[in-house]
Amino acid sequence: MNDHPPLEDDTSRLPGEPPAVTAVVPTVDRPESLLRAVRSILHQDYPGWIEVVVVHDGTPPRAPDVGVLPPRRRLRVVANTRSRGLAGARNTGILAAGGDLVAFCDDDDLWRTSKLARQVEAWEKNRDASAVATGMTLVLPDRATDRIPPARTRHAHLVRSRVLGLHPSSFLIPRNLLGGTVGLVDEDLPGSYGEDYDLLLRLSRRGDIVVVQEPLLVVEWSGSSYFDGRWTMIAQALAHLLDKHPDIARDRRGWSRVAGQIAFAQAAAARTRGTGGRPRAVRWSVRTLGRDPRQLRAWAALAVAAGLVDPAWLLGRVQRRGHGL
Repeated sequence: MNDHPPLEDDTSRLPGEPPAVTAVVPTVDRPESLLRAVRSILHQDYPGWIEVVVVHDGTPPRAPDVGVLPPRRRLRVVANTRSRGLAGARNTGILAAGGDLVAFCDDDDLWRTSKLARQVEAWEKNRDASAVATGMTLVLPDRATDRIPPARTRHAHLVRSRVLGLHPSSFLIPRNLLGGTVGLVDEDLPGSYGEDYDLLLRLSRRGDIVVVQEPLLVVEWSGSSYFDGRWTMIAQALAHLLDKHPDIARDRRGWSRVAGQIAFAQAAAARTRGTGGRPRAVRWSVRTLGRDPRQLRAWAALAVAAGLVDPAWLLGRVQRRGHGL
């Protein structure tokens, strides 16, 4: 196990040099994809220090075989010491970080070589921003497509919409925000579902999310997700988000979007596991459509609750387009 001290303990950094960046990479024992992800971070063309903190979640810490480290690079491998799951693993990495800025990278994603350099350049020009993200290339089974979010996303935008293309593996955040006014990733969210959206909502209260208008992240979408079929947990996590962020309820479209997701998850749980949740799904659907009759998730929930459509089939149709429900 690699146990080098964090960057803040390194005395070789010179005044005036670019800010040091810590990239937090949670992993669940996927050594081949992890190696690709870590190499894409270590070989950035960024001239400043880059520290990679790999956090093993529930598996013995093992350092990926990256060979000789490039100059001004550091690799650390630690075990998740907090709650099991993505939120706890990310927080373990944040608390171990020594960089001025913290980035996330999932263990099956890749950074293009200029990602950090372009992001830090944008951050230097937008010190009022709470985070800097980038566009991404989404690699689907049959094609690749670029998704570029708006150049600036405000809190009101995120209340109304999750904002397609704002992927956590593209986030770059000042460490002092995560350790201070904004706080760590929410470990109370069931299954860590929606933890990235919750973090964006909290960050955007502090400042806008600035986006480099280039696809500097590569995400391979297999058409499936860790959350597939975990409908009861998804409904609980979404309800947690509504309780935590009352400003969503004040936006008709924003509330209807999340409520429609809850309705669909409850209908899918009742259909696939016989949980008896059909009445709850119908109530959530009716409430949703009362506020926004155009909310398709609520109509889909009614169809699933009535036994007219299989939720797995419908989810598969949506996922083939690189979306979720």
